[in-house]
Amino acid sequence: MAFVPEASDPGQGVATFLGTGTSVGVPAIGCDCEVCQSNDPKNNRTRCAITVRLPGGTLLIDTPPDLRHQLIRERIRLIHAVLYTHEHADHLFGLDDLRLMPFRLGHPVPMYCTEVVERQIRAAYSYAFSDREDTHPGATPKLEPVRIDESPQSILGVRVLPIPMKHGPHFDVFGYRIGDFAYCTDTNSIPAASIERLRGVRTFVVGALRDEPHPTHFNIDQAIEVARKVGAERTLLTHTGHQLEYSVTNSRLPDGIEMAFDGLQVPIVLESASA
Repeated sequence: MAFVPEASDPGQGVATFLGTGTSVGVPAIGCDCEVCQSNDPKNNRTRCAITVRLPGGTLLIDTPPDLRHQLIRERIRLIHAVLYTHEHADHLFGLDDLRLMPFRLGHPVPMYCTEVVERQIRAAYSYAFSDREDTHPGATPKLEPVRIDESPQSILGVRVLPIPMKHGPHFDVFGYRIGDFAYCTDTNSIPAASIERLRGVRTFVVGALRDEPHPTHFNIDQAIEVARKVGAERTLLTHTGHQLEYSVTNSRLPDGIEMAFDGLQVPIVLESASA
């Protein structure tokens, strides 16, 4: 089977859900619950990430521990740039799987992130930033950090709008709007100003961990409430736990809201970076 194209048509993009599960994944290690033992592949959810295929190449949002498996599964050969939502392990610790990309790109992988995320990456992957000469090509990831803030960014020729959010009491995180698509995982609070940044999106992706309240994530009811504020035609729930069986959960969600699943693809209408 051939690899997927490395770029999309002008003005168009494609988001691919690499993973839609919680920090421990679904099935969880050692769990014998109905969801973890399910034969439905949509109940098999790896750690959260997406790619967005753009006219200028493929953008990866987050590098989860399952990244190698996810890229192979989706037949994605090349990542042109990576963008981070925040610094937690389930969104970071597949970064070393990018080691092959500079061979194909011919240069280091641009790595778009905040100062906080860059500091964590440099601490966790100090060998990637060492002054010591590599023993052989590909010994370490070759990365080019690009500092971002909440202002609009130009990435691979497309306008990317950060969406400031809270992830519990201690962490400031970003969601991202790319054209008529927005990706807002790992949050339990989206401020009013950020809701305004989401107006007009056609597809809204938001984390919804479980039915019960959680101190750092939206539950299902809270995700539905924020989805109604955003007003997108389609809302997709991600970062979902093993408490949520795919078919049963979808059967009780309001119209226009559904669970995402690993491998799901969503078309995007883009804005140019100059828009």
